[in-house]
Order: sequence, then structure tokens, then C-alpha cells
Amino acid sequence: MAVEKVLLASPRGFCAGVEMAIKALSWMVRTFDGPVYCYHEIVHNKIVVDRFRERGVVFVDDIAEVPPGNPIMLSAHGSAPEVVAAARERGSYVVDAVCPLVTKVHHEVKVRAGKGFHIVYVGHEGHEEAVGTMAVAPESITRVETVDEVNALPDFARPVAMLAQTTLSHREWHEVAVSVKGRFPDVWTPGRSDLCFATTNRQTALMEIAPRVDVFIVIGSSNSSNTRALERLAGEAGCARVLRINSADELPPDLTGTVGVTAGASAPDELVSQVLTALAPRLGVEEIFVTEEDEYFPPPRNIRDLQSAVGTAVTSMTGADVRTAPSLDDRALAASTVLEALSRL
Repeated sequence: MAVEKVLLASPRGFCAGVEMAIKALSWMVRTFDGPVYCYHEIVHNKIVVDRFRERGVVFVDDIAEVPPGNPIMLSAHGSAPEVVAAARERGSYVVDAVCPLVTKVHHEVKVRAGKGFHIVYVGHEGHEEAVGTMAVAPESITRVETVDEVNALPDFARPVAMLAQTTLSHREWHEVAVSVKGRFPDVWTPGRSDLCFATTNRQTALMEIAPRVDVFIVIGSSNSSNTRALERLAGEAGCARVLRINSADELPPDLTGTVGVTAGASAPDELVSQVLTALAPRLGVEEIFVTEEDEYFPPPRNIRDLQSAVGTAVTSMTGADVRTAPSLDDRALAASTVLEALSRL
């Protein structure tokens, strides 16, 4: 390769929801002796999922596959209410690692359906977040993804509300949303956008860089909605060559000129570092900042209970005073650090 320079997007990589979910599953792996089961991939990234598999986590697509009495984690994408109920009946310890932004949409679906609205939900067919959200009120929701699908909707007798999959790009959302508002002028929409702030920030950073590069590299897995949105956006922004890769091993040897680099919201920092090392730009790396991201989601309640119990036990065993012992600062603990530590267990 003869790469001259790398323009590195910031923000990139792990979002607050992914940080929370990865740390939560890591706590379960370190706390329980038997295998921990996870309903669906904890996040949509091959490296992350493989790292947990190596530590004995079993990923399933049906709660019935979990032997009764095993600990269960529910993924960050959100689960249908009946899945959550089935997990609680079956698991010895159940942690729901759903992203709070997805929880917000689930709540909006429940409230609007309860008020007699029919919900037009903009989302990708088959995506785990969309499936879980629609299951909150299946009789009161219709999923659309294209303008043609909006045009094919019936004239609902009830008032209409519009909600969205959190990981959509603004371009995916905007055209369809405009079409929905054209069909249903009185449509209700939430005061605060359903679209994930982290997804928006990563797209904004990409657009800042795209006109200045010869090729854009997007790090992330093919089943990651926000990663694929970044890939499409780079092409739409005029990049002649856009590469989505899982890791540095997939970099082609013919890269030249100025290269843009970003990472989807479920891609760990270690992958970015490996890619930068492999590119070895002659003129170095310039990081392009568009905003400071300081959002933090605390661990799920059950994980906080585990942390408290483990902390109290360790403090007591060492003879220290539980009342004065410092508490764990979860916010200061980066998920990328936790993930790397898993490989050394």
C-alpha cells in the first residue's frame, strides 16, 4: 500500500448503548460459572460476538434453546415482551441490556397504541430492533421502508403516529417520513427524534471527510444497520471507492492517496487501531472532530445489583470497612478495555 494520509472520523465506534451492553455481558461472564446465554447477538459485530463465544457465551435465536436455570442476557436491540417474559420464566438470572433509546421507542408504541393510534413504523424488514418493537403492539403497527410502501398503505380509520428504528440514517428516514406526512397530514410524531444521536454523529463526521478522500473505509459487520448506513452514505457523498471491512485482514493491498476511516457504533477501538497500523500513512493520521460525545448509559439494574454484591463480598473478605470502601466507577471503565481483557481470561 502507498497511503499518503488518513482522515479519521470522530465520533466513531462504540456508542453509549453498545458500551453498556458489552460491559453488562462481561459482568455476567465473570460472575457465573455455567454458560451464559444471550438472546440474539449482544451487538451486531462479528469480533465482539466471537470474543464472547470464546468465553463460553451461547447466542440463541429462541429462548426455548436455553436450558432452564441458566443466566440469560437479552441483546441491546430490544426484545419482544413475550421474549422478555419467557426469559424470566426460564432463566436463573435475566439481564435486559436493551439500549435506552430503543426502550423509548417501545414506550412510545405502547402509549400511542393504548390511545387508539395506528403506528407507521419506519424500519428495516427482519432487523432485530424492528421485530422487537413491532411485537409491542402487533395489531396497531405497520412497518414501512420505502416511499412505495407508504403509498400502498390503506387510509386508516384511526389517528396515525409515526415512529422509527433508531439506527436508520437521516437519508433513509427523511424521504419516507416526508411521504408519510404527505399521506397523513395530521400524523403524530414524538417531540424528540427516535433516531440515535450516535448514528447521526457518525454520519455527520463521515460527511465532513468524504469529499476529501480517495477511498473510505468503514469498519463494522454486514449485519450492523448503522454500519451499512455509513457505507451507503459514503457512496452517496461521492466517494469513488467505499470498503466495509470487519478487520484489518480484509484491507486490499492497492490502497493509495488519502483514505477516510470510520467505524460503526458496534465496532471496537482495537479494530480501528489495527486498521491504522496496517494503512501506515506516510503523512500520518489527522483526526476530524465534529462533536464531543459524552452520553453515558448506566448498567441495567440487575448488573448494578451484581456489582454491589461482588464489591461488598470482596471488601468484606479483605477486612475493609464496607461503609467507607470506594464504589466502582462504571462510567470510567471503557467497554473496549473490558473487551480486550476478555481475551486474556
